[in-house]
Amino acid sequence: MERVGFVGLGIMGSRMAANLRRAGYELTVFNRTRERAEAFAAEHGATVAGTPAEVGAACNVVITVVVDGAQVEAVLLGADGVAAQAGEGTLCVDMSTIAPADTRRIGAALHERGIGFVDAPVTGSSPKAESGTLTIMAGGDESGFERVRPLFEVMGEVVVHVGELGQGQTVKLINNAVAATNASTLAQALVVGKATGVDLEALVTIMGAGSGGSAMLALKAEPMRTHDYATLFKLEHMLKDVRLCLEEGQAAGVPFPAAADTREVLTAAMGRGLGDADFAAIVEVIEALAGIRL
Repeated sequence: MERVGFVGLGIMGSRMAANLRRAGYELTVFNRTRERAEAFAAEHGATVAGTPAEVGAACNVVITVVVDGAQVEAVLLGADGVAAQAGEGTLCVDMSTIAPADTRRIGAALHERGIGFVDAPVTGSSPKAESGTLTIMAGGDESGFERVRPLFEVMGEVVVHVGELGQGQTVKLINNAVAATNASTLAQALVVGKATGVDLEALVTIMGAGSGGSAMLALKAEPMRTHDYATLFKLEHMLKDVRLCLEEGQAAGVPFPAAADTREVLTAAMGRGLGDADFAAIVEVIEALAGIRL
């Protein structure tokens, strides 16, 4: 088995790493908050590194699951980053969601040091991370993808090589922009239903059985109706992904009006202090616009 390093043990990363441990992979882990890494090691069994560089020294495959491009660059290329002590032939796998341009730039810098790079963002939120049924979209050369496919198949149910380096991120950003827009549309539908006296449970049942059905309906209708925003995917992270998607579209010279509208609704939710809540909290903005509470 590959000697695997895991950098970033947040909501998603901790569950993904736990599945690798259950599959028998020996892990060296690092987290910005050391206490979280130590708690993970105590529960699952792993070696805790003091820096990402120590992870690079100990492992030949290093997975990162952090917040944004700046963090990926810091943990891979910083003074104490993975590349500082990684041997030639090490493969880094970034499973965060960041700008495709950042992915390509970081990949080029790693290549100069003899280190491979695959971008492999995921979708499915924390329940699927826990059950090992994520959808994984990977970009990079075929050999790198095939090398880490066994790890992907532990963490995910649908694993697709979508193209060259950076294309994994592009696919993920488009997917998340659609998901966020579906969630905003769902919130609007529920508020219209409430205002017109419709039985919301009946509305959700009918939409779910018909052409109005979606993953967002199944996952977010109940949290929206009950105002339960226990975090599966932070609203601020969804705003970041929608913004990055719009930037990619702008660079390509194409519009994405629905996603642009969703960005504004998510921005308003941030202004209401909902950044750390699940993105189902987008309903709060629609309720405020309508003056109606579900």
